[in-house]
Amino acid sequence: MSLLRRLLHYKTAIVLLLGLAGFTLLALIYFNATPKPARVTVPLTLDYGPGDERFARDLAIHMAAPWTQGNRLTLLKNGEQIFPAQFEAMRSARHHIHIETFQFNKGDLTAEALGILEDRVAAGVEVRLILDFAGSALADFAALKDLEEAGATVIRWRQPSWYQLSRLNHRTHRKLVIIDGQVGFIGGANMTDDWLGRPESGAYRDNHFRVEGPVVDYLQQAFMDNLVAATGQPLFGEPYFGVAAPAGELKAQVVISTPREGRHRVRKMKLMAIAAAREHIRLGTAYFYPDGALIDALLSARERGVEVDLLVPGQTIDKPFVRMASKSHWQGLLEAGVRIHEFEQSMFHAKLTIIDDRFVSIGSTNLDNRSFRINDEANLNVLDQDFAEMMIEVFERDLDHTRRYDLERWHARSRIDRFRGLVGRLLGPHL
Repeated sequence: MSLLRRLLHYKTAIVLLLGLAGFTLLALIYFNATPKPARVTVPLTLDYGPGDERFARDLAIHMAAPWTQGNRLTLLKNGEQIFPAQFEAMRSARHHIHIETFQFNKGDLTAEALGILEDRVAAGVEVRLILDFAGSALADFAALKDLEEAGATVIRWRQPSWYQLSRLNHRTHRKLVIIDGQVGFIGGANMTDDWLGRPESGAYRDNHFRVEGPVVDYLQQAFMDNLVAATGQPLFGEPYFGVAAPAGELKAQVVISTPREGRHRVRKMKLMAIAAAREHIRLGTAYFYPDGALIDALLSARERGVEVDLLVPGQTIDKPFVRMASKSHWQGLLEAGVRIHEFEQSMFHAKLTIIDDRFVSIGSTNLDNRSFRINDEANLNVLDQDFAEMMIEVFERDLDHTRRYDLERWHARSRIDRFRGLVGRLLGPHL
């Protein structure tokens, strides 16, 4: 009998220890993965529009991001334009190639990119590649090792460890390419085969931009932000900075955001831009999971009489649970007159903010908690009427491939969709 009691005591002790270990692990994951608190928690009110000089001034101060003059941006639509332009610039590199991206999956696209990088390393060009650890999980690691052994710097950003579990959740979502400090690329496209081809054949719909002019220095600085964090070695001098000559007439700035230092600048920037709107807000995003402040900002805009159009993926979205969770927030927006358009041709992945016909923001930032409070992001802002009007035309052409989502459709959601949305909301802080 005493033996039986001892066995029961041992089993009880083991169960308690396992329970304690499980609770500790869950606590570690929860507290490491929870997004940093939002800095802006009250509605923003601006008494000027985006065409007012005060808007540019205040945005530069609050973002710690100066505006530069003399820039040129070339729109690259979809993979058929994006990657030929990037690869041509990479082949022309004479001093350095810097790339930071989220996804870098093994496939035809990355095989071509790695081949170019190996050739450039052999020619004496410095190559530095920052790949998000989670986003590059499907990369060709043998090819990356070959590139590194050839002399390139290859960084898998924020590899998690048991004492830094937040590294698994806090990712770099930036999409940057800088060539010789003179030409840059920024936008929404990852380097995977999902972007190969045209949207009508199933390829992702996206925008990217070739950037020339002094603002390239700030794309370079955005890349340096994580390079220094990973290696401890900053780069200085004219091979990297100060070599981009004026190339156009655009006024532009680069805004970066990072969770590890509590710099949620892209979130504040979006809220400021929406608060400045006087006529029309046009928003395009791959993932729309708004927090309360963003919803309030859009509702406030409608109360001011501002038109609001939101372009999001439809059934072709690559993460259906995000769409289901997002819809649970749409009732108030639809009742206020926000027009929501679901892109049906393929996965819509472009990130675009257009305020009136003056301000445009492009880059990696989605309208969700991941971009606002968890990921490293980079956006490029432009204050120019002609550029804004061009991007409005792009937005309007995309609307030709959408279906309007109205209040009637929202009320007609199936029970299973409502349940999926409810479950998705439990993950809301991480969407």
